[in-house]
Amino acid sequence: MTNTRRYVTYPRNELMASRNHNGFSLLELMITISIALIMVGVTFVTLQPTLNQNHVNSAYDTTLMALRNTRNLAITQSHEYYVNFNPGGFPAGTIQVEYQPGPVGGIAQPLQQVITYSIPTDISFAVQAGFPANAPDGFGTGVTALDFESTAGVPLVPPYVVFLPDGSAQDNLGNYCNGVVYLTRTGSPIYSSKAITVWGATGRIRGWSLNNVAGAATWVQQ
Repeated sequence: MTNTRRYVTYPRNELMASRNHNGFSLLELMITISIALIMVGVTFVTLQPTLNQNHVNSAYDTTLMALRNTRNLAITQSHEYYVNFNPGGFPAGTIQVEYQPGPVGGIAQPLQQVITYSIPTDISFAVQAGFPANAPDGFGTGVTALDFESTAGVPLVPPYVVFLPDGSAQDNLGNYCNGVVYLTRTGSPIYSSKAITVWGATGRIRGWSLNNVAGAATWVQQ
């Protein structure tokens, strides 16, 4: 008696269909998605302070660059250049640079815009409660966001500074102008804030961070 083995061959499409039935169940998919969403939320909350600080740093770098570049332009081009903060007709957080052409036929010419800079929209030229009265470089008392004053004792409103070919910072009447710019994110800790000072007689520009020194808020030069 002969034993005969029989083999059953399934069509290829039936094999693939049977494999497809071995995927994730709806419950498993929901659990996986929920875990992923929780991880994304935790990561976002963890990184949020870092992201906020990066915005403050970006605003600080932009403002510092605008001031230093404009001063260099005044020196190299031998002309007056204006830096205006929050100029009228522009969104808040705008820094406008203008150029003063020389007179033509003894007639003063209007200012010409050179460039505008913008800081992140969640960062402001502003002060917060807790800023020390001992302001950076001793300019002001830490209560005015854009604090520029000439040697004539006149606060410049709206705030601006004029850089001259000798590198000094003045007002439009030729008086030396000292000033401080505060950058902060409302709602964030004050220690994430920055400041920039301009010394009128030399045009020196310095950056500052607000640190906790021996339990007291103190501006420290960067």
